[in-house]
Amino acid sequence: MNDLASETMTATSKPLGLDFNTPALQRKRRIRALKDRVARWAVSIGGMAVLGAITLIFFYLAYVVLPMFQGASIDSRESVSVAWLNEAAPPLLLTLEEQNQVGMRLDQSGQVQFFDAEKMQPLTSVQLPIPADARIVSIAQDQPGSNRVGLGLSNGQVLVFQHAYKLSYPNDVQTVTPKIEYPFGEAPIVLDAQGGELDHLSLSLNSGTLMLAGSTGTALHVLSLGREENLMTGEVTLSEERLALPQIAEPIKALIIDPRHMWMYVINGRATADVFDMRSKTLNGRYKLLADATLEVSNATPLLGGISLLIGDSAGGIGQWFMVRQDDGKALLTSIRSFQLADSPITQIIPEERRKGFFALDANGNLGIFHSTAHRTLLVEPVAEGQALLALSPRANRVLVESEGQLQRLTIDNPHPEISWSSLWGKVWYENYDEPGYVWQSTSASTDNEPKLSLAPLAFGTLKAAFYAMLVATPLAIAAALYTAYFMAPVLRRKIKPVIELMEALPTVILGFFAGLFLAPYLENHLPGIFSLLIFTPIGIMLTGYLWSRLPESVRLSVPDGWESVLLIPIVLAVGYVSLAMSGHLESWLFDGNMRLWLSNDLGINFDQRNALVVGLAMGFAVIPTIYSIAEDAVFSVPKSLTFGSLALGATPWQTLIRVVLLTASPGIFSAVMIGMGRAVGETMIVLMATGNTAIMDMNIFEGLRTLAANVAVEMPESEVGGTHYRVLFLSALVLLAFTFVMNTLAELVRQRLRVKYASL
Repeated sequence: MNDLASETMTATSKPLGLDFNTPALQRKRRIRALKDRVARWAVSIGGMAVLGAITLIFFYLAYVVLPMFQGASIDSRESVSVAWLNEAAPPLLLTLEEQNQVGMRLDQSGQVQFFDAEKMQPLTSVQLPIPADARIVSIAQDQPGSNRVGLGLSNGQVLVFQHAYKLSYPNDVQTVTPKIEYPFGEAPIVLDAQGGELDHLSLSLNSGTLMLAGSTGTALHVLSLGREENLMTGEVTLSEERLALPQIAEPIKALIIDPRHMWMYVINGRATADVFDMRSKTLNGRYKLLADATLEVSNATPLLGGISLLIGDSAGGIGQWFMVRQDDGKALLTSIRSFQLADSPITQIIPEERRKGFFALDANGNLGIFHSTAHRTLLVEPVAEGQALLALSPRANRVLVESEGQLQRLTIDNPHPEISWSSLWGKVWYENYDEPGYVWQSTSASTDNEPKLSLAPLAFGTLKAAFYAMLVATPLAIAAALYTAYFMAPVLRRKIKPVIELMEALPTVILGFFAGLFLAPYLENHLPGIFSLLIFTPIGIMLTGYLWSRLPESVRLSVPDGWESVLLIPIVLAVGYVSLAMSGHLESWLFDGNMRLWLSNDLGINFDQRNALVVGLAMGFAVIPTIYSIAEDAVFSVPKSLTFGSLALGATPWQTLIRVVLLTASPGIFSAVMIGMGRAVGETMIVLMATGNTAIMDMNIFEGLRTLAANVAVEMPESEVGGTHYRVLFLSALVLLAFTFVMNTLAELVRQRLRVKYASL
């Protein structure tokens, strides 16, 4: 009996006429398994390739960026014993020309020796026209790059000359021909009519006017010398004006004239600076330069541009000072930043001709390379034993050091001195600024201006644009996703969802074009209507919902379930039309006809036409489809058994939505928001066309902004490949990539925690 039952069960367990072990079915299973393995490997390889590509992009960006943070280096040293140096008088000045081919040496006898900077062989020699009864007692140079030199003589006169270099190509060979020029004549200029020795001297040429300042003891002598040339005859006419300034009580150490002829700085005593206003011929103030009373000033030199003073002291310190305008309009000499070379007195400071960097030499032969704006010490290294004289090439890539009858040639590698973490992310006190600030200004009219490459305002603008875009997009997209997936009728959902997702196909350049050319001026002219629209639209929707709930049940049931939202379309259109139509009347009633002027004058809020409000609306419109699509899928994917169970237990649809559906779908909704945030952070064309691209740090919704992505798009074509600006733009891209990576990583961690927390639902 048992055997018969067993046979019956075996027979009935197989469908009649089917055999699953036929060769054809086995072959199909093998092919299907092979396809599954190929698909699995293809997906895995594709995913790994994407990760590998992102990793390579990261390392490439880092490869381009890292050289900016390397210091300076001396690539080669060559010391040459020069025979003709032993026959010359002690040096006063040593220089190099642009091509690093010709050097110039001026000695105390007034002999100018041009020499081959490679072979250290003499080329030509020129004897300056020094009067027979006078000797050189002081020397001064004009702004870096001018090659103008003034010599203070023992008879109270000044000889001004200029060393120039003519570049030619005879037989296709580059040749540099040096010469000496006398722009104000070969005859010395009388500065001290009493014939006293000019212990210290300063000169500055501005718009054809040469200003000379000299000191004999504690007496100051200032002369303004105008030069006019007749274009027809070539005759040069000189005009003189002597300026009377208050005298100095203590011995003078240095004189410096501002290139704009606004200020004159007199360093006197141990560490005191008297600042004279050259326009009013009055004393601006007396300033203490060193806090330590045991120290004294050992060297003082203007930085490139002449706005800043570099003050070297007897302990190896170097301070940067410049005039800062106060709230009352008065300018005061202010200490900005300080550097430290070693512990010996600073004997020479040479500013670079094209950057805000400078080289310094101390009494023990230590060479220091610094950059003022970046507040960066790039190199400190001994180059001589004891006293030495330094020459810096205009390109700041070659240095000559004369010491004990020898010339040492140094090759300097210092490509990116203007970059430091403080200059990129911290507040920097720039010249002519009243206080430190975050500034991005990558280009300027001349090399005298400081590089302003702070990434802080760009990062702030990126987050500001993303914040206002998400403020617009997130509530609308999530609310639309919840309603579409949970309340809307299936037939209507199948029409609405594709339309919203189709919005993502709109090119962002079109949205930016529309926002910049139409939306921005429209918002400016209809500000009251726009704000009325933002306020009254939600009020109108809630009021409509309340009135709908108070209608008779027969009326409410006449509308099919899930189609109620269609009734809101005319309400929203009506509220929008009335709000915008009343804009002009509201502006006349409430803001005296000009809301923009009311914002600026009464509230002190600056208003730019292309501002963050325009970006928020335009970029929010672009981000809505991304958030909506992912969030709607997450809500719609909540198992129906959960919602039916909640409703069966007596919960209302809203309670089910809030306490069951929303919690279950929260990981997907959070992912949607984070992906939308990433889209907003990386957006380029909308912020490029819809904002003023002003790199400022202001949360004001009516101010413009500049983002990291837009900045790269705008300035990359203008940057020099391999230059500092080029690498800073790559750093912007690296910061953007790192921010997105960190944000997405944190979002994934939060999403996983939410999934685990609400998995029990």
